[in-house]
Amino acid sequence: MTNESNLLETDILAYLKCHEEKDLLQFLTCGSVDDGKSTLIGRLLHDSKMIFEDQLAAIEKDSKKSGTQGDEIDLALLVDGLQSEREQGITIDVAYRYFATEKRKFIIADTPGHEQYTRNMATGASNCDLAVILIDARAGVKSQTRRHSYIASLLGIKHIIVAVNKMDLVDYKQSVFDEVKKEYMAFSQQLNFDDIQVLPMSALRGDNVVNNSKELGWFNGPTMMTALEEVKIGEVKSNKEFRLPVQWVNRPSSEFRGFSGTIAGGLVKVGDSITVLPSGKQSTVKSIVTFDGELASAENGQAVTITLNDEIDISRGDMLCHTSHLAQMGKHFEADLVWMSEDALMPNKQYDFKFASKYASGSIVEVIHRVDINSLQQIDATHLELNEIGPCKVRLTQQVAFDNYKDNRQTGAFIVIDRLSNITVAAGMIKRPFNIDEDEESPTNISVFEIEFNQLVRKHFPHWDAQDVSQLFNK
Repeated sequence: MTNESNLLETDILAYLKCHEEKDLLQFLTCGSVDDGKSTLIGRLLHDSKMIFEDQLAAIEKDSKKSGTQGDEIDLALLVDGLQSEREQGITIDVAYRYFATEKRKFIIADTPGHEQYTRNMATGASNCDLAVILIDARAGVKSQTRRHSYIASLLGIKHIIVAVNKMDLVDYKQSVFDEVKKEYMAFSQQLNFDDIQVLPMSALRGDNVVNNSKELGWFNGPTMMTALEEVKIGEVKSNKEFRLPVQWVNRPSSEFRGFSGTIAGGLVKVGDSITVLPSGKQSTVKSIVTFDGELASAENGQAVTITLNDEIDISRGDMLCHTSHLAQMGKHFEADLVWMSEDALMPNKQYDFKFASKYASGSIVEVIHRVDINSLQQIDATHLELNEIGPCKVRLTQQVAFDNYKDNRQTGAFIVIDRLSNITVAAGMIKRPFNIDEDEESPTNISVFEIEFNQLVRKHFPHWDAQDVSQLFNK
């Protein structure tokens, strides 16, 4: 019996305190279709004894109806809960699962492998510290494996576990594992990962997931569970500079006026000098109020209400920063975009841009280039199609406060929204500001008529490329 089990039976308050003090790892599983993402999560939960008896009984019953493993239990059904997912045997939406061991708490995001659901994968990855990238040992590195790896790199994920799955289908041959590892490591040299672990396993059979396997006796590395428990994530979570995007002005009476939000970086203390952006007004922190009472200080991730010693006009969408370390301000910036709409990005079309708690209108004035997912080469482009990725120049109609994404994932990210349909069409990660002179020299003078012409032709002739459309327009 473990120490936690003893506490659970003898001292519930001590057990809860012990559980509260564990650090939290948020990770996602990604990769190509049918590489075994949902099965891996099911195996992690099953072999670590994190499934209740009634859940297991329900899965056994559902396996007979919707399972893909014959008479055996289909552990993928633990996370593939939608009717259409079970009918097709695929993951469509992002599914989240929570579990804990004696060493750490976990939140898992199971993301889809199909290319058409790349937007769902990007959504699931946005708050994760680590990515588990599954590869079918028989197929090796696929285009979608590369796409998901590149998106994980763009989104600032630094720790990667490459799970070479289905080793049972290649007779657990070390030579197959070595070849897949070599192929992935060669590709990943161009990405911004700090730590990559490559592990052989069979999620279906349970080899090297939670328990060691005699079939993989030639492998001297950790199991998947051990790797998840021991990866160091502290540096990922530390955003040094204080940022508080204001979500709500809290005014319950004439005697109290506070500014509520979730701290997006750094540490704030009572008495700190604060500057409000974009106005530039300054004050000092009078109090830090939470549901549990007032605090002397608060840090990244805490939901707080801050009161100031001066009456300053502050609204939802403003940002509070330490006066000595301000966020950047501007209307123009360069950002990496993941395009998520079936309607292509057209330069100079008006969109809405949503930052942490701030809305602004503007346009994407130039697509600098498109990234080829397989080779990571830069390809000339005037627009982005569904699931394409590339750096772009953005021009807003008003000043906003932001950071570079690599410095702060909360204040350096944004989404692009279509103004007519209100659909999210892209996710963006800010790289750097650029000045207006640089923008005016940009060769992107595209008329409204040309934009509408492009959209009309692409709707009726989706197989045409950009050169075909341009030649037709010029005629």
